[in-house]
Amino acid sequence: MKPFFYTLLLLMTGMSACGQKQTFDITTYTSPKGWKKQSTASTIQFSKEDAAKGTYCLIMLFKSLPGTNNAKDNFTSSWNTVVKESVNVSTAPEMQAPATENGWEAQSGYAPFEKDGNKGIAMLITSTAAEKMVNIMVLTNTDVYEKDITTFLESVSLPKQIAKTNSTSNSNTQPTVKTTKSSGYKFTTTNFDDGWVSSVQEDFVEVAKGNIKVLIHYPNKKADAYNSVLKEQDYTAWNTLVAPRYSNLKNLEWKTIQSWQSITFMQGDATENATGKNVHIVLFKKHYSNGNGRYLEFVTDSKTSFEREFGAYHNTEFDWDKTANMQYRNKFAVAAQDLVGKWTANDYASLTYYYVSTGGTAGTTATTTADEFNFLNTTNYQSEHNGASGEVGNMKFSQQVYKGGFTVTNWSIILTNRFKGKTDTFNCQFEAIKGGRILILNQVTEGFQSNYTLVKKQ
Repeated sequence: MKPFFYTLLLLMTGMSACGQKQTFDITTYTSPKGWKKQSTASTIQFSKEDAAKGTYCLIMLFKSLPGTNNAKDNFTSSWNTVVKESVNVSTAPEMQAPATENGWEAQSGYAPFEKDGNKGIAMLITSTAAEKMVNIMVLTNTDVYEKDITTFLESVSLPKQIAKTNSTSNSNTQPTVKTTKSSGYKFTTTNFDDGWVSSVQEDFVEVAKGNIKVLIHYPNKKADAYNSVLKEQDYTAWNTLVAPRYSNLKNLEWKTIQSWQSITFMQGDATENATGKNVHIVLFKKHYSNGNGRYLEFVTDSKTSFEREFGAYHNTEFDWDKTANMQYRNKFAVAAQDLVGKWTANDYASLTYYYVSTGGTAGTTATTTADEFNFLNTTNYQSEHNGASGEVGNMKFSQQVYKGGFTVTNWSIILTNRFKGKTDTFNCQFEAIKGGRILILNQVTEGFQSNYTLVKKQ
């Protein structure tokens, strides 16, 4: 199978493929025809097998995760967690030359594996951009499915990354921050090196540059409630999030796209109640399958001003990704005093197997994790990490507890006395939500790496 994998690992170029496009998180793809598909909160899985010949193939597309700007480090981290926790690989991965497309760098490698007496090849492709990574894992014991795997990888595309959209996209330089005493958190303002400035408000984060304001609305139960008729959902969002702050509305247009991915685009002219100014308003949202999309409200002095920055709607110059990626400017530095207390995260995923000959259930495996960081004061912490995996009804449980010290410098945190007494460094940042923050930790030290999205326990 070696020549096949050499060729296959050069893919991931975002090429178009036949079939209906679908989206999962930030990744678009075309499902392999005739393959069994299963979805969890964190993965899309495609499988096919020939029980008579004993051949099989499994493709797993993972939800995007926080990462570093170092693509090789992200691959190593993912190999240690995604691949090694799934199968027993006998050698280090044989790496291929990296490939770059749309601002994403793809690192890829493969190695032999064995699990429950079955042998095969494990392949991992990790794509990195703007401190995010997307993983695809393939497990197979044959090259029979080469064409289907190739077609699937050719169909995969990731959002185009715009240079300097965020100061962290292409370097390790973090945005500058401003200290304020207007809330319970030390940092409520972030200055990006391309001129945008984010500030925390009661119901949204305001991002401003020149005569343009972008309001990143916090999750809102009424506005985000699912409605099978997207137009009704969008007008509910407009009336809930936008309309109360304006008067004299005119020229309201609804131009939503609803296909393999849904995009809300509403615009109109009105008087801003707070200032009395006449403004042009755009309500935009890219509806990701995992629900991570945020409603973005663009406020400019005219339609021309909006189009000068983002392009005209339904025009080749309109930059969907630049518009959607404004939501990632909800990003704020971390201070030690902000961390004091308990922060928790939970995750769960399962996979059910079926007999090809009968369609009957052949068992279900599941993985669940629970993580808690207790920052006792501004210098000491304790963390507990619980996990369970295996066949439902016969799962294996694990627990790790660490105690040590920590130091924070705006965008990074160092934790001592971690696994085997080592010191770990994490990139860290806050995402603002109504009444609080979400803490994002992304490990950058070599070896076993972890990423956490944590909320504060009341």
